[in-house]
Amino acid sequence: MPGSSYRIVEHPVISFKRGRRVVFYYNDRPVEAYIGETILAALYAAGYRVFSYSLDGKRPRGAFCMIGKCGSCLSIVDGVPNTRICIEPVREGVRVYRQEGLPTAPLSKNVVEPVEWEEAEADALIIGGGPAGLIAAKTLGELGLDVVVVDDQPRLGGQLVKQTHRFFGSREYWGGIRGYVIAEKLAREIMGMKNVRVILQGYAYGIYSDNRVGVAVRNPLKHVIVKPKMILAGTGACEKTLWFENNDLPGIMGAGGAQTLMNEYGVRPGDEALVIGSGNVGLIVTYQLLQAGVRVKGLAEIMDHIGGWFVHAAKIRRLGVEFYFKHTIIKAIGSDRVEKAVIAEMDENYQPIPGSEKVFDVDLVLLAVGLQPNYSLFSQAGAAMKYVPELGGLVPVRTWFMETSIPGLYVAGDSSGVEEATTAFIEGEIAALSIALRLGAGNRGVLIEKRRKLLDYLWKEYRQSPVVSRARMGKLKVTVSEEEMEKIRRGEA
Repeated sequence: MPGSSYRIVEHPVISFKRGRRVVFYYNDRPVEAYIGETILAALYAAGYRVFSYSLDGKRPRGAFCMIGKCGSCLSIVDGVPNTRICIEPVREGVRVYRQEGLPTAPLSKNVVEPVEWEEAEADALIIGGGPAGLIAAKTLGELGLDVVVVDDQPRLGGQLVKQTHRFFGSREYWGGIRGYVIAEKLAREIMGMKNVRVILQGYAYGIYSDNRVGVAVRNPLKHVIVKPKMILAGTGACEKTLWFENNDLPGIMGAGGAQTLMNEYGVRPGDEALVIGSGNVGLIVTYQLLQAGVRVKGLAEIMDHIGGWFVHAAKIRRLGVEFYFKHTIIKAIGSDRVEKAVIAEMDENYQPIPGSEKVFDVDLVLLAVGLQPNYSLFSQAGAAMKYVPELGGLVPVRTWFMETSIPGLYVAGDSSGVEEATTAFIEGEIAALSIALRLGAGNRGVLIEKRRKLLDYLWKEYRQSPVVSRARMGKLKVTVSEEEMEKIRRGEA
């Protein structure tokens, strides 16, 4: 209920450093918050769960993605409708109203501030500040190139900022270090480079024929037109959902959304949870829920085996979490939020077996059922695209050096096909080295050799693991030689 606190006070890994306390107004009621958190995080901490309604005004909507992609939290902020409060920072005295149905357009000049325009040039524009973008910015910055980094979130790091577990793999790619620590380290290095400019809360909305890119900045309100020589888009991915009865009730949330609340803002996403999906994300988030003080009633997996690394599964099994294999959710029950969830066993055709239903009293259902690459910028630019189920959906076709069919436009990370942070780092570095070679930066022989070693490690070692074999098969479907790419550009393939 509003007024109760879901803030995490003690955590085994993270020490939450909250900013100055402020007061804002939600539907004309005062709400306490802390500078540095979003409006939705503050409301969630105060016990609010309904943030908008369906267009007919009948069905409540709650938090789902927490990264501004799904639209479930569209609200009116200081008179401006359709504001995604999951990525809108709190500030003293701001007035927020729940949005029901289609809002009225803000026609008054007093509502929308005059927008400042700015033009900028760069050797390279990096769109996305996740693992791929961070390593690319670091690589190009160290080579002395002028770089602009644009990210739509309040801080750099992408999914890394919510990862509290230690990474596997080699020390070269931060094996043994927690994800949010990696993000903080790389962000500090990049922000300290005089030749790298970082634009946060900036949305790259379009690529134009003269190689200019439009960027809308939210805070401070600004319109930046960037003209780079090369572009690397590491736009990441967004969470998928499942079709089942009442799948839109508040309390049904993407796994990454829960991670954002818990690990970025120190807000407990619920009291009792059911997790759907046993891939690495589902297993890791289950453990993180337990760390945050959430009781996990069970984990349902539609397959007959664990989908992620055994070491992750073993940890949560030791803590008493029960696995329900060949089960998935078929129904959520509740009025303005989840109160119960129903799972059922699946037959060989993935249909529910009558009489196998199991009911859980929960206020949180986490969907860890995969990600979909954020492909819109590549599609808008006219890049050749291909639907690859193994990679999560539509992705751009690219060369081994990560260049798409649009000359000078590179891709890396989850937007190139969903994998793990380690592959995003490697792809981002390969793309950055390719850009540097095109621009004549650094020692050509050294860069070529480094890129070759990265490609060998990625394809001949890392992607040979059985756990990532599905992703490897998908990447092979969209990776072509330079000669094949020229044919695609000429319309011959």
